[in-house]
Amino acid sequence: MDEVPEGAVMPKAKVAKPRDSTSILITRNGSKGPEVLLAHRIPTLRAFADFWALPGGGIRGHDTEAAASIKGLEQIEDDWPAVYAAILRETAEEVGLAIDDGKIERVPMALRHAIIEDSNAWIEAVENGVIPASPRGITHIGTRTTPPFAPLRFKNRFMHVHLNDGAPDPELLDIGSEFDELLWIHPADAVKVWKSGNMLTAPPIVTLLRDVAHALEVNDDDIHAAMASMASEPKSGEHRIELAPKIECVPLRTATLPPATHTNCFILGEQGGDRLIIDPAARTPEELAYLQRRIHGIEEDGGNIIATIFTHRHQDHIGDLSKIAEMYTAPIWATLETLLALPDSKENRVLEEGDIISLNGPSGVMEWTVYVTPGHCPGHICLASDRYLVSGDLAVMVGTILIPSSDGDMDAYIDSLERMRALNSEILFPAHGPFTHRPEKLLDRYIKHRSGRHERVLEAVASGLCSIEEIANHAYSDTPDAHPMLKVDQTLSHLSSHVAAGRIRRENGKWVQNLHF
Repeated sequence: MDEVPEGAVMPKAKVAKPRDSTSILITRNGSKGPEVLLAHRIPTLRAFADFWALPGGGIRGHDTEAAASIKGLEQIEDDWPAVYAAILRETAEEVGLAIDDGKIERVPMALRHAIIEDSNAWIEAVENGVIPASPRGITHIGTRTTPPFAPLRFKNRFMHVHLNDGAPDPELLDIGSEFDELLWIHPADAVKVWKSGNMLTAPPIVTLLRDVAHALEVNDDDIHAAMASMASEPKSGEHRIELAPKIECVPLRTATLPPATHTNCFILGEQGGDRLIIDPAARTPEELAYLQRRIHGIEEDGGNIIATIFTHRHQDHIGDLSKIAEMYTAPIWATLETLLALPDSKENRVLEEGDIISLNGPSGVMEWTVYVTPGHCPGHICLASDRYLVSGDLAVMVGTILIPSSDGDMDAYIDSLERMRALNSEILFPAHGPFTHRPEKLLDRYIKHRSGRHERVLEAVASGLCSIEEIANHAYSDTPDAHPMLKVDQTLSHLSSHVAAGRIRRENGKWVQNLHF
């Protein structure tokens, strides 16, 4: 935590405990082969808006109670009865299908709305024979857990049910649905659309679709055989975290600024092609082993690591270089300010504003442009493609970015934010926490917040406040619970930038505004 002032004690951050959830992969036999059902989340949702997803949701306390009323669940052990009850309820509510032993029935729209209002309405309908509910025909085909960088995490069980010929079609809620479109598509085609960059979907869905497409390929497009093979050994545990086409994330536990607990190492480039490793921050044996497994995956794919890039010199971004050098051989590319903090090597390359890095891959060339974005740290860089922005410590979705008074520059930081905002990238990948597919909202918020604070510091000096404590209290009057040492240090950063710009000066131990400003 290089950006934290000396002596400041920060709270210990904890990785969020995953909550239980479940989703259902619904399949059917289409005119050109097996198809899976994807649902498009409406643009106004707070989380994963505009993403393609599967029906499903969280497993609630009453799902355990409801399971006692469903025939066939009484013999199932552990927490699985609640999983089945939850997916039966969610399928009825979200797409209007009641799953029975060997057949599917439609759920009346009025009942679906009643279930939304009170989930007990579902179990009452089942107990009274209004709609059926049976776990037979539903299989477990995999489990995925949200990466540890997320503030809200889920352990999600993926279930499967197949709609035989004559089954009713899934149907959106007429009012109040979190979805606005349903799509039937072959899983291999879905992966192709995602790889083209024209479909947003969460990493677990990407890996699931890949697994289903592979199972169909080796089973001659026989959906029953494919699902049986996946159900026989449901995949769980570690897997590639593909945040977008040609962008893999390797979250590494580091001593970083809370509430973050990890630094996102990114692997850029296409499988089987040129790859860049961004910010491999692994230091502990566990994190080094995790990074090694991902490097091994690149080697298995026939990839070629052409360089390691560090976005800046802070220690939560730079791992144990001697250990990492044992994993793979590649030069280090960074700005001069960053390279001066690293072991010297004649193979190292100084990155400068406007440098273009070309990554060759099986499907073509992907280009990344280097943008020098100081403020948080001298020599900090961002990498931008025509669609994506790897932003380092420019901005984060959870927590904040500190501008240390020791070597930060608030004016330069605000300028860096504005320059990256002007790129209009489609997705921003920060060094800590989750990514965002709405970079403009995040960067606009940062620009407004930091510019406003910068102005309040200047206002404080203009009003006659001259001690650092008085100025800090005025500037942070909207944030009374701000960490006292961080508040003072950030205020010093604002003041230093104002001095450098000639707006104020230090005189007899006091901060004074220059009259020509």
